[in-house]
Amino acid sequence: MSQIIPDVALIDNSEERAPLVLVLDCSGSMNDENKIGLMNDGLKTLSQELKDDPITARCGRILVIAFGGDNNVEIMGEWTDAMDFTPPNLYAGGLTPIGAAMRLALDEIETQKNEMRNAGVPYKRPILMLLSDGEPTDDWQGIAAACKNAENAHKVNIMSIGIGASANKDILGQFSNKGALSLDGLKFKELFVWLSRSIQAVSRAQTGTTVQLNPVDSWAQIST
Repeated sequence: MSQIIPDVALIDNSEERAPLVLVLDCSGSMNDENKIGLMNDGLKTLSQELKDDPITARCGRILVIAFGGDNNVEIMGEWTDAMDFTPPNLYAGGLTPIGAAMRLALDEIETQKNEMRNAGVPYKRPILMLLSDGEPTDDWQGIAAACKNAENAHKVNIMSIGIGASANKDILGQFSNKGALSLDGLKFKELFVWLSRSIQAVSRAQTGTTVQLNPVDSWAQIST
């Protein structure tokens, strides 16, 4: 029986964490309009913004899951504190297995919670952000229901965001009780700046309090 090696970061830094999982579309269509390149640039912006804030650098905890490409669904590195986060360089190709990616994300969140509890590290409710420019090419209905159930049980806060006109907002919206939002054009940088501010707010909030996040109009397509 293999022994799980404890995360040194959780031993060295016992501050309350604000976990974030990014589930990112790397299917072939993300090559269109250089969406994959702009998303990579956005991840670099997110990394720098989080590191520039000393509290968030210690409290933010990040995992990136990519779907598409040659490996179908892949964890891009391990859970990492924001101060140590190195953005992956993502490449586009393949199909859109959103169901498998979201199932992996929920599993990873629960595993990370257990690891933090075992290390005596408190944590805020994790944020799970799904970004996709299409619709699932695998079985997704069951995991979509599981995502909503996890939200109802206050296990996770899920944001589902469609990229471009080809994104199926009706399906993407079924992964969250809040439905889906649409990215305004290709405002990846604005989205990730907003996300960094949200993690900063969550990091500073007292345990058990509800955090009021900033308006999304800097990056979301607002219907009139």
